[in-house]
This record gives sequence, C-alpha cells and structure tokens, in this order.
Amino acid sequence: MRKNIKKLICFACILSLCGIMGVKYFSNPQEPVTLETVSASLEDQGAPSEEQKNANLKLNVKAAVLIDADTGKVLFEQDAHKELPPASVTKVMTMLLALEAVEDGKVKLSDKVTVSERAASMGGSQMYMEIGEVHTLEEMLEGIAIVSANDACVAVSEYIAGSEEVFVEKMNQRAKELGMRDTHFVNTNGLPVAEHYTSAYDIGLMSRLLLKHEHTQKWFNTWQTTIKVGLPGKEKDFGLTNTNKLIKQYPGANGIKTGFTQDAGFCLSASATKEDTTLIAVVLGAQTSKIRFEEVSKLLNYGFANYSSVTLADQGQKIKKVTLDKGEPYTINAVAKEKATAFVKKGEEKKAKFKASIDKNIKLPLKKGAKVGTLNVYCGKEKVGSCELVSDRKVEKVSFVTYYIRKIKNLF
Repeated sequence: MRKNIKKLICFACILSLCGIMGVKYFSNPQEPVTLETVSASLEDQGAPSEEQKNANLKLNVKAAVLIDADTGKVLFEQDAHKELPPASVTKVMTMLLALEAVEDGKVKLSDKVTVSERAASMGGSQMYMEIGEVHTLEEMLEGIAIVSANDACVAVSEYIAGSEEVFVEKMNQRAKELGMRDTHFVNTNGLPVAEHYTSAYDIGLMSRLLLKHEHTQKWFNTWQTTIKVGLPGKEKDFGLTNTNKLIKQYPGANGIKTGFTQDAGFCLSASATKEDTTLIAVVLGAQTSKIRFEEVSKLLNYGFANYSSVTLADQGQKIKKVTLDKGEPYTINAVAKEKATAFVKKGEEKKAKFKASIDKNIKLPLKKGAKVGTLNVYCGKEKVGSCELVSDRKVEKVSFVTYYIRKIKNLF
C-alpha cells in the first residue's frame, strides 16, 4: 500500500513538473548562461584620447588619421573630419562594393565585363581599354588596385549596378551604413567634380573593411604585372605598375590606394603590418608625392612604436559551450566570428580583460553562424570593444516530448 502511495505521489509530481515545463517550453526560448572570461575586440573605438590628440606629430598635409585595422581604434588625428576631395582614393569604396557583391553571390570574379563607350572615354590613369573590349571582373579590379584605372571603375560599376549613377547611389548608401558622416560621392573614380568629398577618418573606415577581403592583398602587393588588352585578334601586353611606392619603401607595407588631382593634392590611404599589428594611415592634401609618403611613414612609425596588438582568438575559435535544452543538437559551441585581438599601449598587454556573455533569448531553429552572444574587451575598467559570438552549427527545435524527457532525465 505504501509503495502505491509513493508511486502516486511521484506520478503527481511528474505531472506537475510536466505542466510547469510545458508553460516554460512555449514561453521561454532559452535558459540563461553565465559570463565567462575570454578574449576579443573588433568594434570601432571612437574618438582618440587627449594623449593621442596631443602626440608630438604635426604633419604637412591638410588632414590625417591613424587607426588600428583590427579594432578601428583611432591613434592620431589631424583635421580628420575635414571634408576634402579624395581623388582616386575614392576607389576604395568602388572596390569595396564590388567585392561585397562577390561575397554576397551577386557576381563572380570570373564574370566577363564589357567596356562601354562611357567607360572607354575616361581620362587620367587608366588601362586604355577600347569600346567592346572584354575582361574578367577580377582583371578590372586588379587594374583599379594597381594602376588606379578610371575606365575600369566605370566598367565595373555599370556591370554591377547597370549604370554608374546607380552604383554611386549604392556608394553613398553604404557610406551612411558605415557611419561615414563627412562623405558624399558623385562618381566612382574621384575625377574632379563638384560636391565629391570625404574625410581622412571616413577613408580609414572604408579602408579597414576593404582590407578584410583577402583578394586585395595580392593586388595591393603586386609591384608590376602584365595583362592582355585590346579587341579579339588585336590584343597586346599592357604593363601594370603599382602607384603605391610605399610597398617598396616601407617594411611591412601592404596597401592601399593613392590619389592625385590638382584640387585634391597628393592623397594616400596606406596600410602596414608588423607581427600581429596592422595599421591604416590616411593623409589628404599633401603638396608633393614625396611628402605624402613621408608623412604616412611618420604616422606608421608612431603607431608601431607606441602600440601593439595581441591575437587572443582566431576566427572560428571555440570560446564557450552552450546548452540549448530545446535544441537538437543539445549543445553548440559559441565561436569568435572574427579574429579576436587586444590593442593596447606597449607594456600594458597584461591590463586587457575579456568577458563573453551568451544571449538570453536564443531563438530556435538556429542557423550556423547566427549570433548567440557577444565578446567584450576591457582595458582596466574601460570597455574598448566587442564582437559577435556565433553558433558553430545548425540547431533545430525539438518537440515538447523530447524536451520533457530531457528534463526528467536531468531531474533523476
């Protein structure tokens, strides 16, 4: 008799638990997970400190900025938000949109691009392509990156957007999305035209994104190469020599884009890497080409002498195991969406502190690569950056019965 009573009591408890879990199953999408010390920082860092503003640098240019490529941290600025003509540095955005279209699957680098009459009519630096000439999208972008080809810019924009005008609208839209508040584009190549302007800071923002595309490294670091140009049967070799002399002059230099017009002066968005640190230096309005390379070198020297990056987690590295009671599979790994780095003053590497938090409302089903949390990085008590944690696998939502059985097993 006592055994039967115990069974009835146990059964009643299970039924009660089932009711509680049923309400929870349908109302609460996930269980909370505690914080864990980890690493990462890939978010823009905002304005420089007073110390950075007062760095002992006075550059002979109209505007300049120095930022860390991984975190976006501003290390030095001089009239960095002044609206100025950027000349061919404009092409940073042209290349960025083209490569983002490739990444999104809208176009392929192997696609054939035909040169229109408008594209062939562009003056200034170019590949001297004829009307009707055909090249791959990759060859066009290579020409833009290496010799700053104005004709290729127009051809690429027409292929991707249908017309240069529509492509320029997309350039301005992307600029707004990136927080480029000092920018307005009118064309794709930076040839002189009214109301076409940007700032050193905004160039730094788009240059940072462009560097993330691996294809650019091959182009930016090619000093000389040869391609075939001309109509079928009339092709001839055309030499491409990089306009960015810094890649030959400065150790570790690996990009990005030069520019010059009489109105804009000599401009340059440059990048260089030493060990785990990649810096982007932008100068606008230098009086000579020599001056722009000298002033960019000063910026890079300052940055590398005073700051360093420490890689703490690679892209895709497992950071934390997360249990999803309502998911199949039952557990996932929260992984770093991008390379996680700490960017600090030299000698202060040990001051960096990192925490990871898992979202409280992870909705199922879950796609692989979907956000499940955030990596935060601190320097002392100050938060200096963050990036996403994402799921390393696809997760489906289990039935209530499966969820119930899991809970019973955990209970007993």
